[in-house]
Amino acid sequence: MRNIDHFIGGGAYASGERQGDVFDPNNGGVQARVRLGTAADLNKAMDNARAAQPEWAAMNPQRRARVMFKFKELVEANMDDLALLLSSEHGKVIADAKGDVQRGLEVIEYACGIPHALKGEYTQGAGPGIDVYSMRQPLGIVAGITPFNFPAMIPMWMFGVAIACGNAFILKPSERDPSVPVRLAELMKEAGLPDGILQVVHGDKEMVDAILDEEDIKAVSFVGSSDIAQYIYSRGTANGKRVQAFGGAKNHGIVMPDADLDQVVNDLAGAAFGSAGERCMALPVVVPVGEKTADALREKLIPAVRKLRVGVSTDAEAHYGPVVTAAHKANIERYIQMCADEGGELVIDGRGFKLQGHEEGFFIGPTFFDHVKPHFRSYQEEIFGPVLQMVRADNFEEALRLPSDHQYGNGVAIFTRNGHAAREFAARVNVGMVGINVPIPVPVAYHTFGGWKRSGFGDIDQHGPEGVRFWTKIKKVTQRWPDGSVTGENAFVIPTMG
Repeated sequence: MRNIDHFIGGGAYASGERQGDVFDPNNGGVQARVRLGTAADLNKAMDNARAAQPEWAAMNPQRRARVMFKFKELVEANMDDLALLLSSEHGKVIADAKGDVQRGLEVIEYACGIPHALKGEYTQGAGPGIDVYSMRQPLGIVAGITPFNFPAMIPMWMFGVAIACGNAFILKPSERDPSVPVRLAELMKEAGLPDGILQVVHGDKEMVDAILDEEDIKAVSFVGSSDIAQYIYSRGTANGKRVQAFGGAKNHGIVMPDADLDQVVNDLAGAAFGSAGERCMALPVVVPVGEKTADALREKLIPAVRKLRVGVSTDAEAHYGPVVTAAHKANIERYIQMCADEGGELVIDGRGFKLQGHEEGFFIGPTFFDHVKPHFRSYQEEIFGPVLQMVRADNFEEALRLPSDHQYGNGVAIFTRNGHAAREFAARVNVGMVGINVPIPVPVAYHTFGGWKRSGFGDIDQHGPEGVRFWTKIKKVTQRWPDGSVTGENAFVIPTMG
C-alpha cells in the first residue's frame, strides 16, 4: 500500500499513525493512505518556514520569477504524468485533468511577471521637498486550504502568486486526492525554490484548525463548501488573519429566445456534466425564457444528454468519469431523489449506472430534470454532480431574478444574440462572474476570480492583481531631505498640502 507523506523542509516527512484512505474512483478500491497530521507536524513546517522566508523575501523579485519560469517548464515537461496521477485519485478524464494543470499554470505565468506586479507608486514633489512612495512587502508565512475538485489548479492559483511575492507557503490539500500537490512541491524544489518556502501538510479538521490558530500564519486562502468557508473566515479573522474563503455555487445559464440552441446544448453538455459536475463553475441550472424556448431546448437536450459517454478516467472517448468517493456518489443520488420527491420531472435518471468491469466504481450517469421550481431544496443547494435542472422563466426579469436572489453568487451565463439584453443582464445580475455566450466564465489569470454572497467570504479575490494585493501589505513612505533652511516653527502642526 502506497503511503502519501507530508512534504516538509524539502522532503517527505512521515509522522504519526493516523491515516486516511485514498480511493481509486474507477474501481472503488483503496489505492493509498495519506498521513493525517497534527499541530506538531504544522509546527515542524512552521520552523522550516521561519528559517527560510526572510532570505527568500530579500531576494530580488526577478530572481524569484526565474524560479517560477523553471517551475513552469518542469510542469509542462511532466504534464502527462501529472494528469494521469490526478485522474487516478480524482476520477476526471485525462483531457480534463490536463486542463486542471494548465489553468493553474496560467497563474504561474502571471507570477513570472511579479517584478512588474510588485512595483509601487511614486510622487515627486508631493510637498515642499517631500516625495511620497509605496512598496509592497510579503506578509511572511501564509497558507492555503484547497478542495478535491481541482488538486492542481487551485493550489497553483494560491501558492504561485504568494511565493512570487516573497512569502513562505503552507499548503493543506484535500485528503481525497493529495498526490498531485506533493508532486508540485517536489517540482518547485527542482526548479530552485529553497526548502521551507513551499510545504505540504496533510490532514482533516485537526490540521485546518491548527492552521487557523497558528499565530505566525498571517493569511489563509480557502476553497470548498460554503459552510466550511464561513467557518474558515470566522475563525481565521477572529485570530487576526487575512482570510479569503470561497464557497459553493449554483450557477445559472439563462437562454433567451434568440439564442443559438445548438450552441447552447453543446455548451450545456460540457458545462453541466464535464468533470462529473464537480466544479464550482459548473452550470447545473438552465433557465430558458418562455415556454416555446423551453420546449425547443428540451427537445434538443434530451438526445444530447443521452449520448454522453461515461467511462473510466483513462478512456479517451469518455466525456466524464466517476465522482470522487462513494459517499459523494450517495449524496448526489440523495439529491436526485429529493428533486423527484419535490415535484421535479425526472426526464433522464443517471442512478444505477454500471460500467462493465468497473461495477464498484463511483459512476453516475447524466441526469436531467425539467419543471424544477425555485422553492425546491434541491435547487437552493449545491448538488456538485452530473445533474442538470431546468427552471422555466416567463420573461427576462424573472430569469434575471433567479440567480440574483439565490444564496450563491459565483457564476452565471446568458445565451443571446441581443447585445442590449446581454449588457443589461451583466450590469444588473447579482453574481460575481458573468459569461455572455460563455458557459463557464472563469476569468483569465491576469484578471481575478471570485464569487459573491455565500460563494465568497472576504473582500479580495484570487490571482491576478487582486492576488498580489492579498498576499502583500503595502508600506507608504513620506520622505524629506534636510537642506538647512528648515525653521521648525510648524513642527507641531500636521502637514497639509494647502
